[in-house]
Amino acid sequence: MKIARFVLKIVALSLTIAALACAVVAYWNELAELCGCAKSKLKRTACASEYDDYEE
Repeated sequence: MKIARFVLKIVALSLTIAALACAVVAYWNELAELCGCAKSKLKRTACASEYDDYEE
C-alpha cells in the first residue's frame, strides 16, 4: 500500500509539472509582455530625473 501511495505521489507531481509547463507555453506572449513592461518601468524609475516631467 505504501508503494502505491508513493507511485501516485510521483504521478501527481509529474502531472503538476506538465500542467505548469503547458501553462507557460500557452501564455508565453503575455508573460513576455508583462516582463518587458515591468523591466521598462523599473528602468524608468531607477533612472528618474527631477526634470522627467518636463519632457513634453
